[in-house]
Amino acid sequence: MPEITENKNKFGTLESFIRSQHSTWKSLLSRASRNSSDADPPNDDTSNHLIPNLSSFANSVVARCSKILQIPTQELQHRFERELPESVKQPLSYARNFLEFCSYLALFQASRGPDYLSNNEFRRLSYDMMLAWEAPDAESEPLTKEATSCSNQQAEDEDGWSLFYSSSTNTAVQVDEEKTVGPEAFARIAPACAAIADIITVHNLFEALTSSSCHRLHFLIYDKYLRSLDKVIKSAKNASGSTLFSNLQLVEGEIILDIDGTVPTQPVLQHIGISAWPGRLTLTNYALYFESLGVGLYDKASRYDLATDMKQVIKPELTGPLGARLFDRAVMYKSISVSEPVYLEFPEFKSNSRRDYWLDICIEILHVHKFIRKYNLKEMQQSEVLARAILGIFRYRAVREAFHIFSSQYKSLLVFNLAESLPGGDLISEALYSRLALLNASATQDDVLGSSYAGQNLKIFPVSLFTLSRHGFILQKEAVMSGEAIFPVGDVWVGETNPLEIAVKQSIWDKGRAEAAQATVDQVKVEGIDTNIAVMKELLFPVIKCAERLLLLASWEDPVKSTVFLLLTCYVIHRGWIRYILPSIFVFLAVFMLWCRHFNKGKPLEAFRVMPPPHRNAVELLLALQELVSQIEGIIQAGNIILLKIRALVFAMLPQASDRIALLLVFMAAVLAFLPIRYLTTLIFVEAFTRQMPLRKDSSDRLVRRAREWWIRIPAAPVQLIKTDAKKKKK
Repeated sequence: MPEITENKNKFGTLESFIRSQHSTWKSLLSRASRNSSDADPPNDDTSNHLIPNLSSFANSVVARCSKILQIPTQELQHRFERELPESVKQPLSYARNFLEFCSYLALFQASRGPDYLSNNEFRRLSYDMMLAWEAPDAESEPLTKEATSCSNQQAEDEDGWSLFYSSSTNTAVQVDEEKTVGPEAFARIAPACAAIADIITVHNLFEALTSSSCHRLHFLIYDKYLRSLDKVIKSAKNASGSTLFSNLQLVEGEIILDIDGTVPTQPVLQHIGISAWPGRLTLTNYALYFESLGVGLYDKASRYDLATDMKQVIKPELTGPLGARLFDRAVMYKSISVSEPVYLEFPEFKSNSRRDYWLDICIEILHVHKFIRKYNLKEMQQSEVLARAILGIFRYRAVREAFHIFSSQYKSLLVFNLAESLPGGDLISEALYSRLALLNASATQDDVLGSSYAGQNLKIFPVSLFTLSRHGFILQKEAVMSGEAIFPVGDVWVGETNPLEIAVKQSIWDKGRAEAAQATVDQVKVEGIDTNIAVMKELLFPVIKCAERLLLLASWEDPVKSTVFLLLTCYVIHRGWIRYILPSIFVFLAVFMLWCRHFNKGKPLEAFRVMPPPHRNAVELLLALQELVSQIEGIIQAGNIILLKIRALVFAMLPQASDRIALLLVFMAAVLAFLPIRYLTTLIFVEAFTRQMPLRKDSSDRLVRRAREWWIRIPAAPVQLIKTDAKKKKK
């Protein structure tokens, strides 16, 4: 590759046309070398020309795309203007949309071979596309040092020009070490190659790659990521074709995604009951396999299904020797197919990162099959969804092995894990299903390209499935034979945002609001039972005051106020206005909220002031906690006694009392059946409110006393506690 030289006088111009081009190329992804000096100039009909709207760097990228596609840039421009709608050809966005059009076509063409990720020139071209996307217009040409400049040398391999770096300037473009890529450019270009990124997780992938570089992507990081991704894919391909895993008996279309436990210093232990055994753990796109280590060989694999609906539960769990719960480094698998839970332990000294990684990828496979069953996906749609999940796991492995980064709940690099954890993630699933309904692998190139923006008869290319097939993973044999010449209409559309990307952006926005709300929750949390009770009392102060007022009126300490309240309430009940009380409260609260919103606009809410209780030492807190537990236990015991006495009355353990209760129930049923509800409500209110009235106080106390004495004489139904047999718990 030629060296980069700075020449500001040549910005925005291209010096000459392509001098020579051999009839055949040895490889589409060949490395560049120096060009021979006796090359013949090309014909005029195959030459590239400058696009006036584009910057010099964007023109260079478009010229390289033209060379890959073997289509002159003028013809690419004509196709762009002829086949795409007017909405993407507006002057303000023309340059960027045309660059996207050329980049998507070139990436699809360049990624047909199985080894494109290992080619340095492909990695540089895809990165240059992102750089050009950020400054596509001629007006956005930077005044500082450009990423490219002219050179008198040309790049050529043994059989022809390098398709990635031959441009109409006869120069090879080298990435400027000072240039970096932002999130929007990465999100628009990277998903065009399904192996590199997914439209659902592309923003999380960018944050993972740029976590230590101020959220700007450097080429060295991008290059390292793609190298690691290529290594992971080749490793998985070798494992799927290896004879070392003959014990697994994989079915057709089953792909090995990852293996652990092969290194003696990093074993995997399987715990069933109190027994534990080391072995090798393998994850495929359908199941988990564990092979116990025998005498130098692995025993027959135990298969834990993840595809069939067996009420599977996969979660983190504590484990240890002899069933002790000591170390948080295990994954628990439970389903109706196993008699008892299976614990897979990943021993580590410093952290539980291995466990977290395996937990994530196992749950991803579980979620993708739940998605398939939920929408009843068949054949091509099912294979496309599985391919999307498989590629997501490969990307997660690549980031983990290259940068030792692990996904969190909201920043997962796995598609279906993210859809389950994000607020509004169900909308992402629905948008993905709507996209899958448009899959048509038998469409022709012109049909797919012409209908991609028509809004009717839209046909989507199964990009994830064909990406896997190009790398040697066969999920569906019928799909391999068709579609090789189809133009890709995948997750990214030129100049437009598809519904799937809209759903992702909305979920990310909701995620930000949820995180901001959770931050306020974490700030107001207080410690200590007394302090929390004090805060709750202050918050419920209006309700407590209203209850105290009602109790004061019911005590008849002020007969005039109590009489007025009684008459007004009875009149409201009699007129049927009581049903409007709750709606009136709601309306009052709504008006109050709107009033606060209008008059307190822009003002921060004042902090809620609470007087904390006196500070108590640890011993006093323990005593208070013990007393609180005792009170709660007493309340639960009283509730159980009431229920047992009711059980005794229902089953007539005391015949006389049961007869009276039966007659009372019949009388109450007759009253409810024949007495209007307003009169019944009035009677109940008057009876309850006038118990402490001076005229009724003695009789009411006497009636309550007789009822309490009668209740005490009711026996409780017997209870027998059955102890579990300790021998049945152990095997």
